[in-house]
Amino acid sequence: MELSIPLSQGLSLRIADQSAAAGDYPTRRLQKGLLLLDGLEELAEEGVGFGVTILKRGVQTVFPGEMELAWRREGLIWQVTAVFTMDLVERLARPGGAGLQSHVLYAAKDSLAALHRRVPSLRGPLSSASATLRRLFGWVTTYERTEVCAKLEVTYTIDGEKGSIGVSVDLSDLPHDVTEVVMMNEQGGRHFDRYTDVGGTDLRGDAIGTWDEVTAAEAGFVSTARKVAFSVRQVEGAKLSRGRELVGARLAWSGFGYSLAPPRGGFAYDVRIERMP
Repeated sequence: MELSIPLSQGLSLRIADQSAAAGDYPTRRLQKGLLLLDGLEELAEEGVGFGVTILKRGVQTVFPGEMELAWRREGLIWQVTAVFTMDLVERLARPGGAGLQSHVLYAAKDSLAALHRRVPSLRGPLSSASATLRRLFGWVTTYERTEVCAKLEVTYTIDGEKGSIGVSVDLSDLPHDVTEVVMMNEQGGRHFDRYTDVGGTDLRGDAIGTWDEVTAAEAGFVSTARKVAFSVRQVEGAKLSRGRELVGARLAWSGFGYSLAPPRGGFAYDVRIERMP
């Protein structure tokens, strides 16, 4: 099933229960959320879309590989329910080959990825080292199935006229070994090249950083070429972070993540989309 949901001023959202992302990005294997379009052009690139859940088990990250989709509509208001199956983990592989099987390798890789997020001063050296090792060993990123970690229901309430998305996720049945939940909201990194917030921060390109905490009450990403923006607000009980990465044909995303310790119940927030003057 694929849904196309019109917004105002030539924008729209698309969601499908089988990922068919454009390009050859490794994340085309992941199940995506709501992808933003300007006219006929999809603006997501490598980004996973709005309202996608990622789970952490310590330093290991579990991604969604499948989705069950349902919807109903009342006028301009759409309610879309997506049940994500969390069953993919990132692996390194040689082109055309199976993923490398080494617990030590992945423990080191996941630990360095966590360090990359936490310590901005190490991001340059760690990224350079990663690129060097990939070239030296011919490694590429792939995603492989693991045991199903959880099935999570996410509800999107979309007002096409206002350009708003209400996102809520049911976290009542998380397994006990999940240590962190991240709600991702990403679109394409080449399109969305500017970050702004109500605190006065205005960053462009590489100055945005790969994963930094947002302290302002509201923040957004802007496509300077297309004059399209999406924004989010702080939500009590969650840490809001921003990021943007462009790495060849491997990474091309801009967006926000809400990080929270596994709660009992659920979590909700809003995304606003607008055409800039």
